[in-house]
Amino acid sequence: MSKKILILCTGNSCRSQMAEAVLHSFDPALHVYSAGTHPAYDVHPLTILVMKEIGVEMAEARPKSVDQFLTQEFDYVITVCDHAREACPAFSGKVLNTLHMGFDDPASAYGSEEDVVEEFRRVRDEIRSAFSEFYLKVLKEK
Repeated sequence: MSKKILILCTGNSCRSQMAEAVLHSFDPALHVYSAGTHPAYDVHPLTILVMKEIGVEMAEARPKSVDQFLTQEFDYVITVCDHAREACPAFSGKVLNTLHMGFDDPASAYGSEEDVVEEFRRVRDEIRSAFSEFYLKVLKEK
């Protein structure tokens, strides 16, 4: 049976979107959602760019509020930023496991355009590596 996973961050414009897309790329049968405690208006354009570089299309991705998921049941709720971890609301639905996997916020990067793109790539690669390990050790049905 496929697992149901919610990935949370603050804006739902970078890290949680990357993690959702990465998990879907590993196994399209997974029920993976992402949301933010204070969702942004749009997914950061560099998130879409760096994910496309690794063959993951996100053109249709949109930030969502965690509020729309509070009564649902999840196998895993995973926070990917410290603020979301601290502000994570109480779920009235059943949550079997809560995890925290912290990543730097690439949207806060500064410097040249290339420096900022490189920070998005670095965070993307860290997310892909961490969620690959999570998928292989925890989610993959044997």
